[in-house]
Amino acid sequence: MATPVEVCSVRDVKGLYAKQAAGEISGLTGVDDPYEPPAAPDLRIEAHTQPVADSAAALHALLTERGLA
Repeated sequence: MATPVEVCSVRDVKGLYAKQAAGEISGLTGVDDPYEPPAAPDLRIEAHTQPVADSAAALHALLTERGLA
């Protein structure tokens, strides 16, 4: 099974992971810069326990509430 970094490297359309691996850039979140989860996110989707339809509905409700959907 591939690691999250390997998956991102495969989908790296901007070449950021390749540049980081070559030492050209640093501070790439998830590689050499730690991910810091937000203290109070506007929406938390529990994908491991929530059906996809419920996750999508929660996102749509938030976007609608903010006039973005």
